[in-house]
Amino acid sequence: MKNSVEDPEKLAKKLSDSEKDTIKDAIKDAQEWLDKNQGADKEQFDEQLKAVEAICNPIVSKVYQASGSAGGASDNHEEEDVHDDL
Repeated sequence: MKNSVEDPEKLAKKLSDSEKDTIKDAIKDAQEWLDKNQGADKEQFDEQLKAVEAICNPIVSKVYQASGSAGGASDNHEEEDVHDDL
């Protein structure tokens, strides 16, 4: 997700500065949480992932709906990026 937000070939040119900042802040917060909670259990990691997804997924979905892509293959790719970067 982080790479997609910064890459002009992916989401960067489709997102507003505010949307980029929101996603970057969510990722930064999650990374800081991970650094401080390396001993957390699976449920805690899953909760953190869901919190990031709750912030990022609506923004990404809105971008794809606005560009006319309603659930195409690239939607799935972007959601996979969320999981890969965390």
